[in-house]
Amino acid sequence: MEMKDRVVIVTGGGSGIGRGTSLTLAAQGARVAVADIDEGRAKAVGGEIEKAGGAAFPVHVDVTDGRSVRAMVQAVIGRLGRVDGLVNNAGWDKVEPFIQSTEETWDKVLAINLKGQIRCARAVLDDMMQRGGGRIVNIASDAGRVGSSGECVYGAAKGGVIAFTKGLAREVARYKINVNCVCPGPTDTPLFAQVAQGNPKLAESLQKAIPWRRLAQPEDIAGAVAFFLSDAAAYITGQTLSVSGGLTMV
Repeated sequence: MEMKDRVVIVTGGGSGIGRGTSLTLAAQGARVAVADIDEGRAKAVGGEIEKAGGAAFPVHVDVTDGRSVRAMVQAVIGRLGRVDGLVNNAGWDKVEPFIQSTEETWDKVLAINLKGQIRCARAVLDDMMQRGGGRIVNIASDAGRVGSSGECVYGAAKGGVIAFTKGLAREVARYKINVNCVCPGPTDTPLFAQVAQGNPKLAESLQKAIPWRRLAQPEDIAGAVAFFLSDAAAYITGQTLSVSGGLTMV
């Protein structure tokens, strides 16, 4: 899936699935804007890409702040000339029973996982519409498709991402902009490690439940993202793809 010289923004690109996606896209020829709230991590991933011979532009973004999102997109256009693709990957979670969660946590989960994707999509659309094409890939979760204990509000946010994907895909198809959604299953990332700290047997139990008998690696998710960004998916829009090793089949 050749993406030579295409400009792709990856939010949350400094770690986990975002890092794996940034590296994968750069290896396929894309010029990757590694956007992250942690500038140090963004620069580190950008350095990895450049060391491997790719092109990267590390850039700061706080997806909960509309001004920050708009400034990030303008910085990318100013530096790289346009935006061909957006990977809405930035996310956050706190696993706990719903009745023990707080409204402060709900607000943070929704601000990052749902409104953050809405903000970023809106910020790139003017450029894509003007140029008559583009690709948006939203990272949701199977928690948004089938539910997940301890992740009620997170699942609600990700379910919202799936619905947003479908509605936006219908609205912007006339501009030749594809909007699709990838739902990772349990993935071996720093966020998962943080979530699993209080439950050391979580990874083991999940591996037993997953038909593939292992957690996903970021590169597994990156492959699906790269497909949706590529010309191979030119006639695909409004779709949701689970990448879960068979844990969910919906």
